Amino acid sequence: MPNSPIRTITLGLADAHPLPHAAIQRASAVLTQTSIRYSDLGYEVQTVRVSTRPVFDDLADWSSAAICSYAQELQKMLNDAGLAFCSLGTAQAARPDFPLQRLSLVPDLLLPNRALNATVQLATLEHGLRVETALPTAQIIQRLAWETEEGLGNFRFAMLACVAAGNPFFPAAYHAGPTSLSLGLQGASIVAEALRTHVTEPGQALDLVSITQWVREGLIAYARPVVEIALALAQEHALLFGGIDLSPAPMGADSIASAIELCGYGPLGSYGTLAVAAAFTSALKSTHLPTCGYSGLMLPVLEDALLGQRWQEGRVHVQQLLLYSATCGTGLDTIPLPGESSEGTIAHLLLDVATLALRLQKPLSARLFPVPGKRAGEYTTFTSPYLTNTVV
Repeated sequence: MPNSPIRTITLGLADAHPLPHAAIQRASAVLTQTSIRYSDLGYEVQTVRVSTRPVFDDLADWSSAAICSYAQELQKMLNDAGLAFCSLGTAQAARPDFPLQRLSLVPDLLLPNRALNATVQLATLEHGLRVETALPTAQIIQRLAWETEEGLGNFRFAMLACVAAGNPFFPAAYHAGPTSLSLGLQGASIVAEALRTHVTEPGQALDLVSITQWVREGLIAYARPVVEIALALAQEHALLFGGIDLSPAPMGADSIASAIELCGYGPLGSYGTLAVAAAFTSALKSTHLPTCGYSGLMLPVLEDALLGQRWQEGRVHVQQLLLYSATCGTGLDTIPLPGESSEGTIAHLLLDVATLALRLQKPLSARLFPVPGKRAGEYTTFTSPYLTNTVV
């Protein structure tokens, strides 16, 4: 019986905005049938999601009021179809001709429409880093923090840098090309299980080359049948298979930090953590499976219970997570910040992430959580079942 959930089955739509009702209904039917097939085979499917083309490109000649009205109508169509997750695509703000005044519209699209997600792309390999985009992106983060309960609006928004279309994980997902099916695993337990049988003396450092081998073998053994099912389903529905994102996403006690610490290099944040992260990444990049998205190490502070504990203990901080991202990761994910963080401070942090992505020519993102009413050193009090609590 499979023991690692499928975090997301994501359908990327070729249809341009404004999406017709029929397209949403078709997407719902495909995702429902796909989810049922996996469930019948013993897999737990956590979510099904729809990814779309960049809305600001498709509706470039629409007024702001018209786009907001369309977002509300789209939310109604998603409700009717029973779909709880839909990406509006990314605002390609790194492009020199992208009108930056459009960015102020992003919170207006997300705040009243709970199914919608969106992102802003600050840097691409083609256009480089557009520095002046960082401040309005920081303003989006602040508005979502202060105008949603517990600041959870930032669950549905991220800054992207060098992130291509086709990622199944939200909020980074956006689509280009023909309609396609992609998958993302909650794979932290796969990695942990692959290592656990090789730990004979707790605390003794495992060989890094062997870590890569064991993790790769574990991922292949688990993911290959998942991919084979997806290929068959895509063919049945006349879709492309976009790939599987092997990023070992954690959730609460299902912790990637625990898997890292099984390797015997001390608590997360100790010397050697970077080397273990690189060993994991080598495994993720060498399975020869049809992959997509990040397929890299995810270290979301507010979604991993042990990582949140190490953060609280002061063993890891933002600069260390950026360091790990240089070899492996997805950037800065669910980072708790003081609610009083200034626009400038947030913008500077976004620039650091985007600069690293551009310099290394790899996809990185930043999903930041300024916590309203909380100062540095205070404990968060999130009530969401998807978040762990730690210090700001």
